[in-house]
Amino acid sequence: MKKQILLAALLIAPWTGAQAFAEGDAMLDEARKVAMLLPPKLMATLQDEIGKTGFQGAIPVCKESAPKIAGAVSQETGWKIRRVSLKTRNETRATPDAWEKAVLEEFDKRAAAGEPPAKLEKGEKIGNEYRYAKALPVQSLCLGCHGKDEVTPAVKEVLSKTYPNDHAIGYVEGQIRGAISIRKAVP
Repeated sequence: MKKQILLAALLIAPWTGAQAFAEGDAMLDEARKVAMLLPPKLMATLQDEIGKTGFQGAIPVCKESAPKIAGAVSQETGWKIRRVSLKTRNETRATPDAWEKAVLEEFDKRAAAGEPPAKLEKGEKIGNEYRYAKALPVQSLCLGCHGKDEVTPAVKEVLSKTYPNDHAIGYVEGQIRGAISIRKAVP
């Protein structure tokens, strides 16, 4: 009898694992697609505003428009979406939770070991949620407000008034600025 139970367990275990793996792959694929909806919308809005008012005039896009765009993507997809960073500009919206902080630190280590920041991602089921994070490398457009040498005195003045506790400056192109973090309840 014990041999029959053991045999049954061995036969069922691989199938259950394969099913969980397939479900995880489907969630990862969905998460990747959702995470990629925000950056092009945000970049287009930023480019438009930078063209009209310069970098200092575009600061409200990240402060006000980006959360609205993320909220619209959340409503469209059913995923909660936000941007997080270890070096926050907006502490109330971008401070990572424990999982996000660990993922961002892991991304930094992986990037330091040679992995391209644009390819860094992590997805996993935790309890009754699927969580996913995708690294956001600094693009050339970002340097006008986040750069090491490119930030003008006019931009610095607006940033100091808008974000008195700003830590999101001093980057070079390609560094990890933060991540898009998304989550969704799963059965």
